[in-house]
Amino acid sequence: MQYLPIFIDLKDKNVLVVGGGHIAKRKIDLLRQAHAKIQVVAEQLCSSLHALWQAGQINWLSKQFSADQLEAASLVVVATNDTALNQQVYQLAQQQNRLVNTVDDQTHCSFIFPSIIDRSPVQIAISSAGTAPVLTRLLREKLEALLPQHLSTMAEIAGRWRGKVKATLSQLKQRRYFWETLFNHSQFQRLTQNQQIEQAEQFIAEQLQQRPTPLGEVTLVGAGPGDAGLLTLKGLQAIQQADIVLYDALISEQILSLIRRDADRILVGKRAGKPSISQTQINNLLINYAKQGKRVVRLKGGDPFVFGRGGEELQALQQENIPFSVVPGVTAAVGATAYAGIPLTHRDYAQSVIFITGHRQANGNALAWKSLAQANTTLVVYMGTIKASEIQTQLLAHGRHPTTPVAVISQGTLVQQQVQIGTLTNLIDLAEQTEKPALLVIGEVVTLQQQLQWFGQPAIYSAPNTFQQQVA
Repeated sequence: MQYLPIFIDLKDKNVLVVGGGHIAKRKIDLLRQAHAKIQVVAEQLCSSLHALWQAGQINWLSKQFSADQLEAASLVVVATNDTALNQQVYQLAQQQNRLVNTVDDQTHCSFIFPSIIDRSPVQIAISSAGTAPVLTRLLREKLEALLPQHLSTMAEIAGRWRGKVKATLSQLKQRRYFWETLFNHSQFQRLTQNQQIEQAEQFIAEQLQQRPTPLGEVTLVGAGPGDAGLLTLKGLQAIQQADIVLYDALISEQILSLIRRDADRILVGKRAGKPSISQTQINNLLINYAKQGKRVVRLKGGDPFVFGRGGEELQALQQENIPFSVVPGVTAAVGATAYAGIPLTHRDYAQSVIFITGHRQANGNALAWKSLAQANTTLVVYMGTIKASEIQTQLLAHGRHPTTPVAVISQGTLVQQQVQIGTLTNLIDLAEQTEKPALLVIGEVVTLQQQLQWFGQPAIYSAPNTFQQQVA
């Protein structure tokens, strides 16, 4: 984080603006909205600033800058076309520990002005740390269209009722649940949108009298294969409303950063070959937290119902009569292959696709290798690198051709994504060379990767010449 976003109360505080042109005017307009007392230093003022000065709305402090003018300033804004003067003001302000912004000169700024969405008292600030102001403007325009104008009305009413709600509901968890239920209630939204203030406040009083209390529940959320952009909107809403999130080891930092800051996080990830929490312990944690009245999210990589043991966890919850819901996610076989440029099916190469896992219970049923070895079928193996030798042996033994194309994908959908491509004959070598965990893709569709690759670094090909010619 290059800059810490903060909101400063500038009401009746002195802000020194060095410069009297149109750029200074834009900053002064913004500062006046915050009710700051504007002190201007400039040889001359543009016509609009001159009018503000004559109306007594700004103070034309001096025509020449001097260091003593900084003493009474809470903030300093420098907006002149004199580079030497701008640097002088910045250096002196820094010496006096004054926050200073030099317009269009990030190297001489100790604070920057963000792009602002104003639904006062709700305000949203967007910044690119001074690197891409046009991008932040575009983001602001998109958010402006999404955020209703009556947010300000909702916030103002909530401010008036905050003390009453706190006095009535002593526990933080109860208050949070009350406000979230209220803000999401269609009737309250309609009343505030229509500016029916009295009726909206009466509705709050009625809801507070009922004193709704949070009920414990568990939401099973699929986080997708890694890229935070693949998390569904419903999944995002669930993790931002959760009191506690139990998450897998493979959940990316991008997604973890979207969890509500005051929510508790518990790592319950299980990694092959490493000590980890048992499934029974995970089930017990879900049950115990839900019985405490908490909104629990079980955040699982990919899709929770595809080799994720999500069904087992819900069975445990159902036996305890704990309410639950499921938010599907993009499974790794779909997400990682798409980012690698490998379509799972194609009319010319594969008319079916099969997902299997390379990690099975010791007493699990044997796989139907004859069916898995069929041509014109894409075989995707989760957690298959440790079983690469068995997979290769069984597929060859049941008729799959030795030159069948193979891809091994690790860190799928992330910027670190790696794709190794070869044939079934060198599957073992590919698996050994690839960072774990990884996804195996076996089938003729892999030949399309070189043509359809669009994301990340080019794939590493280690196929025999015949395969190289085939994909070329």
